[in-house]
Formats: sequence, structure tokens, C-alpha cells
Amino acid sequence: MKAQNVNGVRSYLKANKQNSLETSNYLNMPDLQFSNWCNSQFKINRGIYNTIDQWFYEYGIVNIYCRRIQLLAFLDSVKDELNESHKSKFIRFGHGGLTRRLNRFIQGVRVSFK
Repeated sequence: MKAQNVNGVRSYLKANKQNSLETSNYLNMPDLQFSNWCNSQFKINRGIYNTIDQWFYEYGIVNIYCRRIQLLAFLDSVKDELNESHKSKFIRFGHGGLTRRLNRFIQGVRVSFK
């Protein structure tokens, strides 16, 4: 399966007025530094980071810059809810929970742009 950049983020940026993401230094970090930054901000481990990144890639967001924006938007959308219910070192989604949340997130994003 060859992924294509069919699911961009321009409308997401406009809809959420987070244009500061476009110039964020975090988006331009090497992969390890970016995943470490995500760990410090959102309490996710490297495995969760890689799974989310791979999921968005397979969904069709090929551009790394666009994927990182979506990844940050997703983590931000679940951060408060998951941090409240889990007082551990890392956020835990449970068996199949990450995929369910990613699907719900994409459905919500897609619906808001119609």
C-alpha cells in the first residue's frame, strides 16, 4: 500500500487558529528529540508515539510536518481526559483504546470540515 498525502492539515490549522504550529521549532526537531518532547508534554512513551505516527501515515498523511501537527492535535485532544484518569508515568490507552481514539479523532476532524 502506497500512502498518499491525501489528508492535509491546512483546514485544521485555519479552523483551530493554531498557526503558531506552522513556525514551531518542535516540528523541525529530529525524530528522537520530537518524541522525547512529546513524552515530556503529553506523558506518552516512544511506542505510543511511533504507533500514532504510523497510524496517521497509513491514514494518508505522508508529509512528516503535517503528521506531527495532527499528532499534536490528537494528543492535545486526549491529554486532559487521560491525565485525570491515569496518575502514572505514562498515558495508557488500554487494549484497542488508542486505535478507537484515533478513529474518533479523525471522524471529528473530518465532520468539522464539511
